[in-house]
Amino acid sequence: MQEKTTSFDIAQLAGVSQPTVSRALRGSKSVSESTRQRIEEIARRLNYKVDKNASNLRSQQSHTLALLIFEDPTPDKSLINPFFLSMLGSITRTCAVRKYDLLISFQQESADWHVDYQDSRKADGLILLGYGDFETYRWRLDRLVEQGAHFVRWGAVEAGHPGATIGCDNVRGGLDVTRHLLAQGRRRIAFLGAATSGFPEFRDRWLGYRQALGEIGVDPSPGLRQDAWNTEESGHDAAEALIYGREAFDAVVCASDLIALGALRALQEAGRSVPDDVAVTGFDDILAAGFANPPLTTVAQDSAAAGELLVSTLLRAIQKLPVDNAMLPAKLVVRRSCGARVC
Repeated sequence: MQEKTTSFDIAQLAGVSQPTVSRALRGSKSVSESTRQRIEEIARRLNYKVDKNASNLRSQQSHTLALLIFEDPTPDKSLINPFFLSMLGSITRTCAVRKYDLLISFQQESADWHVDYQDSRKADGLILLGYGDFETYRWRLDRLVEQGAHFVRWGAVEAGHPGATIGCDNVRGGLDVTRHLLAQGRRRIAFLGAATSGFPEFRDRWLGYRQALGEIGVDPSPGLRQDAWNTEESGHDAAEALIYGREAFDAVVCASDLIALGALRALQEAGRSVPDDVAVTGFDDILAAGFANPPLTTVAQDSAAAGELLVSTLLRAIQKLPVDNAMLPAKLVVRRSCGARVC
């Protein structure tokens, strides 16, 4: 008796993986048209019939969510932005309360994370975390939308961005921290951060900084802004460019705590006293901010509420309920790096 043809037989003849065969026969857009046609032709030739019972079983919810974290360059080997570590705990606890399992993996530029989980049914939906260049991976988000995938991301809340987004009020955070420096008598305030469309959260913090200066009639000098990415080394290099530039400055607003920690080191190496000569502020309130020398004034994002909201929003999407973007408030945390007493 001839053995029944399987999807593995088709995969071997087509020179592709078995999951690719399954996706092609389901009509998934993640498989190219030429590959799909080749697989369908082999399936017809072998008189292959899709097992509808198995297909229906695969289409049921797995009761699992996938958390994909964008790889960040870090001084250690974790490759995880320390801001996301506290959010990770909240996401894990919320999943446990809602009786969902959680898969955790990295978003790698070279990987097909836009299909690996949702389309292969490993998870019912995706949570995306990361501070990478938004412009380089937006196409993947558009692809998820085309496939009807369920996903939610942490990032800048803007109209027209794909999928549901949970984020912080970055403009208000930048506004509040700059107003605080102005209230301390600082007037030559620099900004360190890549304020571009590829880094919309940093750009919004810069917009808040500009708004605060505009309120007192100050037009920020282009020489007082330096691009910096979300690493201590980038913050160090950007601060050095300020120190050895032509513009005098008495305060630095940094787009993240990691940038600020690098700036603190550069200022100390150059013999600039913080906060007597230069006040320094960050954004995120990572654990290291409170242990810096001096402790770092920063803007806190509510990572606990963020984790809960990311999970609950994704579950609403999975249940085909309406979902909306959400923006959480930012909170100024004053420490000694800006010359004020801790409040």
